[in-house]
Amino acid sequence: MTKISQHGPESFDQPSLAGLDPESLTDQDILAAMKEVSGYLDITPGDLKQVYGLAYRHAHMRILSTPAARIMTGSVHFATEDMPVLEVARLMAQHQVAGVPVVGSKDGVVVGVISEKDFMRRMAERGQSFMGLVAACMGNKGCPALNVKGRVAQDIMSSPAVIVSPDTPAHAMFDLMQQKGINRLPVVDQGRLIGIVSRDDLLQGLWFISGKERQGE
Repeated sequence: MTKISQHGPESFDQPSLAGLDPESLTDQDILAAMKEVSGYLDITPGDLKQVYGLAYRHAHMRILSTPAARIMTGSVHFATEDMPVLEVARLMAQHQVAGVPVVGSKDGVVVGVISEKDFMRRMAERGQSFMGLVAACMGNKGCPALNVKGRVAQDIMSSPAVIVSPDTPAHAMFDLMQQKGINRLPVVDQGRLIGIVSRDDLLQGLWFISGKERQGE
């Protein structure tokens, strides 16, 4: 696994780049590769390894600088701030998403985010887990979801929303997710919601981009 430098997220491992680490190369590897190239090569194994290391770092940072606009999901399911939480729950269940942005009812500006964690935080007792909620329901103590019945989105959402622009690079989005402990970032352009980037979007997007570029497509 490859550790990202200070220019990117410190803890991110990029599986699609595994095996590209120049430090793992030996002179024997390089000499064997050079013998497979037809013609004369006026370069030493050390020179080749240094060039490869520099090229690897450039490619690594280029991929991690991929902007949100290339990674985001453009079709965004969202709630309005006055939407009843029952409708929000149905929306998330219908589209099988773990969180949605919340926008202002009048201006459409992103004002927050509602995730499964926000529902849990309002429904559960302090320190209670998801299975604790299940046990409470099955133990005839009443459904914990009733704690949020009758509320609207702005009552339980996390606010203010952590947002990014279409130009925000991938490594900066990883940093935000790590620092804020969140799994999705609304993408906003001139105050309007244009997409969303989830943690899975980042992983899949970078895997796709690096994979295609490695194949020279």
